[in-house]
Parts: sequence; C-alpha cells; structure tokens
Amino acid sequence: MTVRAMRAAVLTTMLCAASTARAQPTALPPVRDYLVLVASESVDRVALVRFGPTGARVEREKYVGWSKMEVAGPHGVAITPNAKEYFVTIAHGTPFGKLVKYDAATDTQLGSVMLGNFPATAQVSPDGALVFVVNFNLHGDMETSDVSVVAAKEMVEIARIRTCTMPHGSRLTSDGTKHYSACMMDETLAEIDASTLTVSRHFFLTKGKEMGMTSAPAERGASGGGGASHEMSGHGMEPPKPGDMSCSPTWAQPSRDGTRVWVACNKSNDLVEIDTKSWTLVRRIAAGPGVYNLATTHNGARLIATNKRDASVSVFDAVSGKELARIPTTRKVVHGIAVSDDDRYAFISVEGVGSEPGTVDVIDLTSLRKVASVDVGQQAGGIDFLRSEPVKR
Repeated sequence: MTVRAMRAAVLTTMLCAASTARAQPTALPPVRDYLVLVASESVDRVALVRFGPTGARVEREKYVGWSKMEVAGPHGVAITPNAKEYFVTIAHGTPFGKLVKYDAATDTQLGSVMLGNFPATAQVSPDGALVFVVNFNLHGDMETSDVSVVAAKEMVEIARIRTCTMPHGSRLTSDGTKHYSACMMDETLAEIDASTLTVSRHFFLTKGKEMGMTSAPAERGASGGGGASHEMSGHGMEPPKPGDMSCSPTWAQPSRDGTRVWVACNKSNDLVEIDTKSWTLVRRIAAGPGVYNLATTHNGARLIATNKRDASVSVFDAVSGKELARIPTTRKVVHGIAVSDDDRYAFISVEGVGSEPGTVDVIDLTSLRKVASVDVGQQAGGIDFLRSEPVKR
C-alpha cells in the first residue's frame, strides 16, 4: 500500500469514528427521579425501583402472594393513568388466577377479582375505567381462551371476550377505542372494539400468508380454523426448527396515532407492521432473535423491542423501521419494557436464569446505551412506569 493510500485509509477511519461519536451522544445523568413497578414471578413480589442521578435502587417491595409454601406467580403490572393505583395479575390460583388492585402510595390492597386461567398481560384504559387482561391459559389444553374486561373502580369482571389460543402481549390504542392481543398458538392478531367489547377483526401473521379478516378467528378445532401449533414450555425461548416459517406472535403494539400496529414474531425474528385502516400488511421488519415484547415512546418516534433469546434490546425508528441500536442486557431472558413519561429512558425487566436474581436495566434513549442496572426478585417480568418527580435527597 502506498503512503498516500495509507493516509487516506487512516483519514477514512477517523472520519467514521467521528461520525459514530456524533451519532451516539454522551449519556447525561438524569435530573429527575424515575419510578417503575416490576413483578417478580418466582418470589411473589412487586418492587418499586427508583432511578435518578445516583443510579438505580429498590425503594421498597410488596409481597403479593398468599402462602410461603405456594408460588402465586405475579405476571403483569398495570398502573392507572393518575398513578394512584396499580393492578397485578396473579397467574396461579384455585381454580383460576385473579387481578388485584393496590394503592400506589401505601401498597394497601384495595380489591381483587377472579378471572381465567393464568391471567397475564394487563393494561388500564386511558380513562382509567377498565382493565383489559388476557387469560393466557399456559397450563391448560390447546383451546380457545379469552380476554377479561374489569371495571377498575368496582373490581367486577364485566366481560370475557373469547379470542384465540394463548392470548398474550395485549395493548390498547392511545385513545382507548381498540385493543390488540397476540394469539401465540394461532398465528393471529386479534382486534377488540372497546365500545362493543367484541372481536372486530383478526390478522393471519405467517410469512407469505399474511391476511386481514373481519370478525373473530375460528375457534381451535372448528372447521376451517386453527393456525400453527408450537411448543411453548419455554414461553418464547425455543428457536425455530429448520424450515419453520411460523410467527409465534408474543406482543401487539399500536402506534401512538393508531394508524399502525406492530406484532412481535418470536419464531421468525421479525415484526409484522399492519395498516389498521386498510387492514393490510405494510412490511416485515427484521428484529433480534426471539423478539418478545414491544413498546413505543410517547412521541411515537421510537419502537423498542426486547429480544428474549438474544439477551438484548433493540431500538427502531418507528417511521423507517431502521434498527438504530441493539443493546446487550445484564442477564439472559429479557422480558418487558416501560418507557418514562419524558421518553428519555426505557426500563427493561430481565428474568435471569436459574438462581440468578431478576434485573431492571435502564436504557438511555438518547445515547442508546445501558446506563444503570439493579437486581430485583427472581423472574422479573411485568413492568410499568409509575411517575417521575424531583430528585429525592
């Protein structure tokens, strides 16, 4: 190589390094405290995590089980829009699981209601009136399950809407008019009309066979119904077998303006983006191995995904679909996402493996780096953002 060529190569390397440095700003310390709630399924605890200028710490924990001899399995956490109460889905029970309401300031139990088999993902409607909970039915037969709708104030189940097999990863649109859930065993996305509490449409997700349809999907075992069937003992940890093109959807996330909904395909390692008006496929976006849960920033600019088999978090540009960063997590079996009210941070729950504790990692959405981490109880899963506030001295 000539001296001139060597100089050109060095200059090119320096320019690329400078460009990368500009693309990834330095992570500045927070100027407020941020509070999140995270449930640890194996130890029946919900932890309040505080993150601020001095780092992340567990402020307090609430035991939500009923017997030290039996694991109740808290799975989902959902906080009311005014941040005064929070709800926890208890996965195990006799004969079914339940939804429990707590005071967010004191952790005092305010009520409970029995739901279906293995209540999992939960979300409170934007007006605070209703809680939507999927009955995942992990331990039952492969049969059609449902979504429970609970009156938040009265803690009464007002509807149980039959949808599909193993509904999971459910989310409401920001205006509360539509509810979406992923049907893990049926290759399907289900849409519920929140005004009528009925299934209005469904979408088949297998690559090359994508199709939007009206009404509810056919019940498992019914004539002409049924999608792909999968082994779900690891709940999203098994890689696809050679030639397996199935989606195995684990999460549904509407865009902030409601014009799109993204579905995480855990088996095919991509995201299905659907136009909600035309009910047609927009594109498939390559994602990380075992993409699992999704969230968006409040301004709608970023889409965040956890990659369960890759121990990482991906941040996408929501408009272009470009993956901006893939950030390693502290431990394996990454799970849920909660975004701060100012869109600056994403809080990631990580289950851990074996006797490892669970973890909450904090991702700076400006620098696209992990900036803090704190251990919580084993098998950390459900997570939700409570509030931000002036720094606690």
